[in-house]
Amino acid sequence: MRSVSGLRGIVGEDLVPAVVTRYAEAFGAYVASRGGRAVALARDSRQSGPSFVAAAAQGLLAAGVDVVDLGMVPTPTAQLAVETVDGGLGGGIVVTASHNPVEWNALKFVGPGGRFLDKAEAERFFALVDAGGSHAAARSGTRRADDGAVRRHLERVLALPWLDLGAIRRRRFRVALDCVRGAGATIMPPLLDALGCEVVAINLEPDGRFPREPEPIPEHLGELGALVRERGSDVGIAVDPDVDRLALVDETGRPIGEDYTLAFAVRAVLAQRRGPVVTNLSTSLVVDDAAREAGGSVERAPVGEANVVERMAARGAVIGGEGNGGVILPEVHLGRDAPVAATLALALLAGRAVTVSALVNSAPRYTIVKAKVPRPSGSLERCYAALSAVLKGAAEDRQDGLRLAFADRWVHVRPSGTEPVVRVIAEGPSREAAERLVEQGTAALAAGGR
Repeated sequence: MRSVSGLRGIVGEDLVPAVVTRYAEAFGAYVASRGGRAVALARDSRQSGPSFVAAAAQGLLAAGVDVVDLGMVPTPTAQLAVETVDGGLGGGIVVTASHNPVEWNALKFVGPGGRFLDKAEAERFFALVDAGGSHAAARSGTRRADDGAVRRHLERVLALPWLDLGAIRRRRFRVALDCVRGAGATIMPPLLDALGCEVVAINLEPDGRFPREPEPIPEHLGELGALVRERGSDVGIAVDPDVDRLALVDETGRPIGEDYTLAFAVRAVLAQRRGPVVTNLSTSLVVDDAAREAGGSVERAPVGEANVVERMAARGAVIGGEGNGGVILPEVHLGRDAPVAATLALALLAGRAVTVSALVNSAPRYTIVKAKVPRPSGSLERCYAALSAVLKGAAEDRQDGLRLAFADRWVHVRPSGTEPVVRVIAEGPSREAAERLVEQGTAALAAGGR
């Protein structure tokens, strides 16, 4: 499957080394055509990673570009390396399926400046792949290792000029950490140590043998919650295998939901900086409430990190991200970054001298309900019109499907970019309210599809 998120598939079925080499060679040619001479190459801990890195390196070298091998590092670490190594590289490939289950792997393609390819760039690159033929160059590239990417990433985060490191360190936070046996083990322990935390950790072995489903959603964080209760931790932190998403567990062991990761980050940044906040259309209202508390407001972009990043750059946003636990702080780099998210959450807790649960309970609570239905054979525009007719008076947003919003609830209906389904996501002040919106959304899809 291909999208702005890259190329992904089941290892040994859809995704095999020959496919990786073909795409990497085309990417090398794409980078070279834009004046780039070197490409960063990185991976997460998945067991297919080393063979796919070898296959990708073969393609890149054949295309005549040099390879800077970062080894096993977080995706945001690789993005930052593309931006900063030797004044900036022409691009990067990260071998990671992010939060997908263990049988998956993928290639994420990074453009110059450390940002993922946007839609137009991805289309041009995929057109080069589909054109077929060899993209080999007259000269073969060279390959060298760079083992300093994690150190540089940590230095960039800890050097934020407004970050009160002393306040964080004085709190001596007791942190329970779950790295799901992914690449998080390379950066999260040294980060938390630098922030003066007392850490107890599980699943630090970076061997790709995920002990649970790797997406850091509440239903997957039971072991971390138990560790928080057992050790009396102040907070639990979970990351996904490539460390671009982060979820928090409160001091009682209760997962609070990934949307709060961004809400906490917004509060921390807007206490120091004033400016726009950008998130996607399916992110919780807890982020709007956090921005409003600081006198700010939220602008929403279509779903997808590349779309959020593009809008952030255009608006000069000071903070942004997605409700899946992905925080984007432009002062570090324009990409989702779990080390940034952890640092901002601890900065907020230290600055306010409160617990995680107290912060959650200090603002309105909402419930998000999600569903997906087969894509109707009829026009989605008819479906959207049917839903608009039912939810009269709602604010309408057509950037990405249809989002209809009231002050304390919303529903978002959009076609999936990866499956032949339509996603229906709703939020309300109660589960019943959100479920009712989902029911109305699915009914409109059925009515409009006839």
